[in-house]
Amino acid sequence: MIMEIIYILVSYLIGAIPFGLLIGRLVGADVRLEGSGNIGATNVGRVLGKKLGIVTLFCDVAKGFLPVWGVTFLLGETAAARELLVVSCGLATVIGHMFPLYLKFKGGKGVATALGVFLFISPGSVLVSLIVFVAAVAVSGYVSVGSLSASLLIPLWLWSLGESSAILAVAFVIVLLIWFQHRSNIGRLLRGEEKGWKKG
Repeated sequence: MIMEIIYILVSYLIGAIPFGLLIGRLVGADVRLEGSGNIGATNVGRVLGKKLGIVTLFCDVAKGFLPVWGVTFLLGETAAARELLVVSCGLATVIGHMFPLYLKFKGGKGVATALGVFLFISPGSVLVSLIVFVAAVAVSGYVSVGSLSASLLIPLWLWSLGESSAILAVAFVIVLLIWFQHRSNIGRLLRGEEKGWKKG
């Protein structure tokens, strides 16, 4: 039991690493003070350029993928309740990104980190959600619409692929958290004030 708690805690701490903020500081900028104020890849790309936005995206995806991969590797195939612990670590990683201890629990929106988690758990679901994301952004012009649409539908893809109830439950929690973190975007979309991805 102690080791399981340690795995989950370490996953949270990895998820809490604010790569967007760290990358910004390397070039002398604080992304929290510009653009949307978010530390995620979209705002980094808007404020610091597409290249650093892509680097941030890669880092945020990686920090979602690596903890669940690492726990699976350490536990092996025969470990009892392995799947529940793995998905718990994935959830902890996403929560770490959204509510990082290092930044007084004010973090990002969790989409890229959740992408990394599900990329390990169910690559097929991620592929379909990426198609939804690209289509939604292309039609609407808003990254937030793509993120909300892709996240909302991923439990459906997981269910259709026969994933377990534990994975589905964690997916629903992550979706709720992502939508909660996007509440300001939803408000701007309803008011017609959201910035399109082509702007800035």
